[in-house]
Amino acid sequence: MRAFNHGVRSGDWEPMLVQFENDAELRFPRVAFRGIDEIRRAYLEQGPDDEIVLLGVQEDVAAFAWSKGGTGRMLFEIDRGAIAKLTVVFDER
Repeated sequence: MRAFNHGVRSGDWEPMLVQFENDAELRFPRVAFRGIDEIRRAYLEQGPDDEIVLLGVQEDVAAFAWSKGGTGRMLFEIDRGAIAKLTVVFDER
């Protein structure tokens, strides 16, 4: 979460991106990005403008809340210590 929030504040997403494998997949409800270059481009071109707070972690799922309101979950698939797949699910308001 620290690296994500750093990216929101500074526009420097590299501390977060180094946690992904080169061929990682990042999925949101209506869009997916494949490969670190595509993920990087997405964050640079349309990165979020709101920080998140960790609500809890259970195995490979992290619950979070946006500081401006709303909640969601991140489902992680880790391979050799790096994120291979991250699926972000937003809770309905």
